[in-house]
Order: sequence, then structure tokens, then C-alpha cells
Amino acid sequence: MGEGAAGAQHDLDGPSRPPADPVADEPGDGIRRAYELVFPGGAEGGPDVVRVTVTHRTGPGGHPVYEDATGIIQAEISDRSEVRVLATGAGQEPAHGVTARPLDG
Repeated sequence: MGEGAAGAQHDLDGPSRPPADPVADEPGDGIRRAYELVFPGGAEGGPDVVRVTVTHRTGPGGHPVYEDATGIIQAEISDRSEVRVLATGAGQEPAHGVTARPLDG
């Protein structure tokens, strides 16, 4: 391998880049645009499903915050699809056991 003017070794394959994120909407951006939140034990015994989209905020764990169209349901979702539902009103009790399903857009 050759050395540059400063004596540094160069990689013949070009600069290294992080691998593309297979779950991101755009390679390398690492943030999904939308998820379905699945709340267990909804109406008629089945789960309730709510679509949420990314906001420009981050939650207490440093991950992106997602919200539904009304802004009432908000959740922090990690890059491993771990969900932390956030309280958005006084007296609201955040749901537990919620899972996230990645969407394509």
C-alpha cells in the first residue's frame, strides 16, 4: 500500500463508510420515518394499532420521538425498536407492553 505526502497509509478501496442501515428509509440515515405501535389488549380482546411518524425531538433515552396524527400518542423508539410510551397529558398513565413494527414510509 502506498503512502501519501504526510506519510499516512491509504486504503486502496477508498474511505471507509459505515454500513447501510437495512431498516432505515434512506441508506445511512439510521432513522425510520414511521412505525405501527401495537398496544396489547385493545377493543374486543385484540390489539390496538396506531401509526406514528418521527418528530424532530428526542426522548429521555436519546432516541427519536414518534407521534400519531393527533399528537396524543407519543413514544420514544430506539434503533432496536424498543418502545417507551411518553405521557402527553396530566394524569395520563403511559402504556406498557407496547411493541413497534417498522413501516416503509
